[in-house]
Amino acid sequence: MLSRLAYFTHSARYKTVEISSRTIALLIALLVACVLTTFAYLGPGLPVRQAFLAGGATIAACFLLVYLAFEALIFREINGIYAGLEHIKRKEFKKLSNRFLFRPEPLKRLRDEILETAERRQQEFDELKRLQVLRREFLADVSHELKTPLFAAQGFVHTILDEEEDDEDGMDPATRRKFLQKAASSLDALDTLVQDLVTISQLEKGVVRMRRQRFDLVALVQEIFELLEQQAGRRGTTLTLFPTPLPEAGLPVVADRNRIRQVLINLIDNAIKYGRETGGQVVVSLVAGRESVRVTVRDNGAGIAPEHQARVFERFYRVEKSRTRAAGGTGLGLAISKHIIEAHKSNIRIKSAVGEGTAMEFKLPRPKEVRV
Repeated sequence: MLSRLAYFTHSARYKTVEISSRTIALLIALLVACVLTTFAYLGPGLPVRQAFLAGGATIAACFLLVYLAFEALIFREINGIYAGLEHIKRKEFKKLSNRFLFRPEPLKRLRDEILETAERRQQEFDELKRLQVLRREFLADVSHELKTPLFAAQGFVHTILDEEEDDEDGMDPATRRKFLQKAASSLDALDTLVQDLVTISQLEKGVVRMRRQRFDLVALVQEIFELLEQQAGRRGTTLTLFPTPLPEAGLPVVADRNRIRQVLINLIDNAIKYGRETGGQVVVSLVAGRESVRVTVRDNGAGIAPEHQARVFERFYRVEKSRTRAAGGTGLGLAISKHIIEAHKSNIRIKSAVGEGTAMEFKLPRPKEVRV
């Protein structure tokens, strides 16, 4: 029977009629009733030999009918399981949408549970493969980012040492100082990268606690404008705070001031760097709602294509691959900002169109006593 089961299960030509178990049971009951009734009616008039043969034929017929009926049911369900597993392997989950319908038959319930479990395992496997790819990309990016400033600093220092050994007079002080400044700049970049990696690792693990306090969001934005004013001036970018005039009482929010400051610096700095090189405009909009303040940082740059928007918050992801790290930072700013905002029970969203600029927005809660 097992050989037949394997044969019919894997055979593509094997087809079964869709008959429910209730229908088969009813047919069997009617057939047995008819046979027994006929046998009882004709039995007393038959000789013993013929009656014995008729009884044996009845038993054999009922056995064969029951055997074929249950075997057909089992084969049908097993074929259904194999077909469902094939759909799962091909990720055709929509074709299995009827698996949650109520089915009293135990074999069908077993089939649904097997398919549901297989679907979950397939999705988990796909997620593991995706995470594996991200891990490889992350390790490659980290090794590259660490190697670049480290090798640069190493090259400048060794150049100074080689000049000292080859020339008795050594390198002139101005050149030596220039090389040392470049080495120090490379090491500073390396230190910034390591600090960002530590920060994002702690944020992902939930180690960093948000120290929520009440502060004026308007005053914080103005402080950041003063910090980035020279950088914006070098690129001919104007920084604007909206709305105007500003409310006299400011806009109090409850959040971790230092972390929100870090987020706003990252967003405004990106808006300056990736905005227009001439005639650039960066607008920070603060719109107060009943329970929260919506913060939007908007630029009038080239914008971001839709295929990149879902990935801009990934670590080391860069829309413009040609930009140097000196122009674009460590590549971790947006990833860190995303984790900080999510730790405040909010989300950072991107709105952008090619040629129309980019807007990043998130919400911060207002103090309860000022909600209207």
